[in-house]
Amino acid sequence: MKEVALIDKNIYHLAKEYLPARKIAGVTAVLIEKYLNPLSLNPKPTTKEAIYHRILESAQNANMKAGVIGRAIGGVEKLSPILSGFNAKTVLEKYAGNCDAVLDDIVKKLKPNGEIRRTSRSIWPHYCKTILSAAKFIEQFSSALDFFGWVDFFDKDERARASLPMLLSREIEGFGFALSCDFLKEMGYINFPKPDVHLRDIFTALNLCPGKSDDYQLFKAVIRVANHSGVSPYNADKVFWLIGSGYFYNDLDLGNKGRVGSYKKEFIEYAKPLLEKYNPQPVATADRWPLASSG
Repeated sequence: MKEVALIDKNIYHLAKEYLPARKIAGVTAVLIEKYLNPLSLNPKPTTKEAIYHRILESAQNANMKAGVIGRAIGGVEKLSPILSGFNAKTVLEKYAGNCDAVLDDIVKKLKPNGEIRRTSRSIWPHYCKTILSAAKFIEQFSSALDFFGWVDFFDKDERARASLPMLLSREIEGFGFALSCDFLKEMGYINFPKPDVHLRDIFTALNLCPGKSDDYQLFKAVIRVANHSGVSPYNADKVFWLIGSGYFYNDLDLGNKGRVGSYKKEFIEYAKPLLEKYNPQPVATADRWPLASSG
């Protein structure tokens, strides 16, 4: 649909130009461009241990987990002695599926700050389940090369691509669709935008996807906007995420340790009237908005 393509292209360019136009100290078009370049990502892991570590890093990014887990022990890397240098095979042999034993060792050896709740809905017990299910998952692969070959199999086929984060979310406990996309994206797989709260708020408010979209529908909507704008899904993800989060994590001299404040509400108010001439129907529907387009 030509109208949809025009809206998508315009909203992307409005978003990309928005923060530099706000005259925020240090936030320039050059800085924005730096964050849109996937070459700025950390190199791909070269060992299964490093992949396992990355999974556990991504898993703590859900809700309040980073504050409760990473901050309490000084970072996920502090788990290394307990997890035998993030050796999945040894972890499985050592704990034999006993999540309570994992948590007992963490409490005894790392002495996390704050109260350690052990109820069925508490963060630490859930994270220990993630530790063991992630170990079981990664141990299916003979090497890092084997793992990346498996990921590439899905990534190369756009029809199958979205099934990979779905599969990861089922294999690794506590690793939902959005976190699975984040894990893949941060390893350089640019076709996996993370459907997080900032993108959801912006996309639904501007009728770029239906208001009750699930993570999968939002994921496809971001890809559609990216395709119509001639950029990668990673690029489109970062443009909207920077507006929503206001967090320049590689430039801690900006604002408050890289945080310049969210401009999500202001951007939505700014963009809405500018899109009206392209979008005369104020309410998006699943029929009107295709989930994805090749451009």
